[in-house]
Amino acid sequence: MYQYDAIDQQIVQQRVAQFRDQTRRYLDGDITDQEFLPLRLQNGLYIQRLAPMLRIAVPYGMLSSTQVRKLAHIARTYDKGYAHVTTRQNIQLNWPNLEEVPDILAELAEVQMHAIQTSGNCIRNVTSDQFAGIAPDEIEDPRPWCEIIRQWSTFHPEFAFLPRKFKIAVSGSEQDRAAIQVHDIGLQIVKNAEGETGFRVYVGGGLGRTPIIGSVIREFLPWPHLLTYLEAILRVYNRFGRRDNKFKARIKIIVKAWTPEVFAEKVEAEWLHLKDSPTTLTPEEVARNKRFFTAPAYKALDGAAEDRALADIAAGNVAFAKWLTRNVMPHRVPGYGAVTLSLKPTGVAPGDVTADQMDAIAALADKYSFAEIRCTHSQNIVLADVEKSRLFEFWQEAKPLGFTTPNIGTLTDLICCPGGDFCSLANAKSIPVAEAIQRRFDDLDYLYDLGDLSLNISGCMNACGHHHVGNIGILGVDKKGEEFYQIQLGGSSDHHASLGDVLGPSFYQDEVADVVEKILAVYVENRQGDEQFIDTYARIGLTPFKERVYAKAH
Repeated sequence: MYQYDAIDQQIVQQRVAQFRDQTRRYLDGDITDQEFLPLRLQNGLYIQRLAPMLRIAVPYGMLSSTQVRKLAHIARTYDKGYAHVTTRQNIQLNWPNLEEVPDILAELAEVQMHAIQTSGNCIRNVTSDQFAGIAPDEIEDPRPWCEIIRQWSTFHPEFAFLPRKFKIAVSGSEQDRAAIQVHDIGLQIVKNAEGETGFRVYVGGGLGRTPIIGSVIREFLPWPHLLTYLEAILRVYNRFGRRDNKFKARIKIIVKAWTPEVFAEKVEAEWLHLKDSPTTLTPEEVARNKRFFTAPAYKALDGAAEDRALADIAAGNVAFAKWLTRNVMPHRVPGYGAVTLSLKPTGVAPGDVTADQMDAIAALADKYSFAEIRCTHSQNIVLADVEKSRLFEFWQEAKPLGFTTPNIGTLTDLICCPGGDFCSLANAKSIPVAEAIQRRFDDLDYLYDLGDLSLNISGCMNACGHHHVGNIGILGVDKKGEEFYQIQLGGSSDHHASLGDVLGPSFYQDEVADVVEKILAVYVENRQGDEQFIDTYARIGLTPFKERVYAKAH
């Protein structure tokens, strides 16, 4: 992972000192709420329903064990002893005291971390695939390109006050695990006929009040022009993006209004002025960044022998076999596996992790996975490089820590925003709905029979829980002061991205689990062979589900 140089460290420390002074002046009454707003937002600080919330940047989801131990210490010292993993691969603290936030930022700086540009109308944290660098289907490791974009976008003077927040994701694999089509800019690493690296460029994706799947505006962008082309896109957006209405200020609104073809023409025209500017990437600069992402000291292992030995252990232990099937992913290096630590045990808010658990994760990473940890879009944790011969030992050690729920990719591995329990924008609570669904569908055999199925919950139209792209999406809505829940079906964030269709009128909270059960019954009755939920839905459409859910009882 990337390591700060002396200049990086100095910049971050200066930013801490600057924000400390700004916070002091605000608390002394020398800065108004309105003046403090953009200052705190670009340092990751929100004011939520009950307390401030601090969002900590985790570039492309990567952390060291040292950093995770520091996060555990901060959660223990300055918060209520836990943190929250977000769908943007960041870490959030839900209960810091405003006057102590500069102290938190100072401690983060000690381990090369910050909260810069995790909020505000700027380029946010760049995200990627949690299996970057180790996925068997990877075309090229996206992390060096994410780092190049991060360095370019942080404190970029031209893009510090955009019309609205701006999000970029990069995928380096055939299977999109970075949801690039629902980002302001999504980049897919591709190779041309000559084997040269480039990018397929998607623009104008996003969720929220106006969910839109991004459009391709360039099929192949040669890698030297990555930053100049991004700059052209941002310049067009910065110039023409609406600033009179924040609900119409995202780039997706312009792309939709102009059409992707016209937007692409505008970008190409702007790019003519930038194409060969000093921002053009050189082989030396790319090589410099790639040096931060070299492979760890893998052992030369007999992959086939490791698989046979693992199968023998699994044959004698059903619980371990289930965990192995769901929580261990293939690795490009023979004899290794990527382990997902589930943060979705029933009764715990999805994505929450205690300080003690963070210390335990750091210890597991040191012992089994080269001291590296990754946050995922689905609010879990990945240790990417575990020897298969040690997986049983790992499982035994991780089980009492609460990390081995064997539900990755299933219905109960749901995505859920903090909702009305914390967020001042939420219309309804999310966490109790998530728990009710997890308790209703706690039969692993049933979950495994259902197969891969995503369920996403958002407490409001801002869609922090990505409900639009869940196979089953749940949205909290307000009706005259009462909380209701709207159901959507057919969403997906993979390489065949789609937006869910609204099932019909919304439901009370205590009805949601029953509705989900009826939806699943229709799927089971209509699927063909090993067909997944999203495929069955695409084939039979909304009507059978709607008829079952809204049928009057006799």
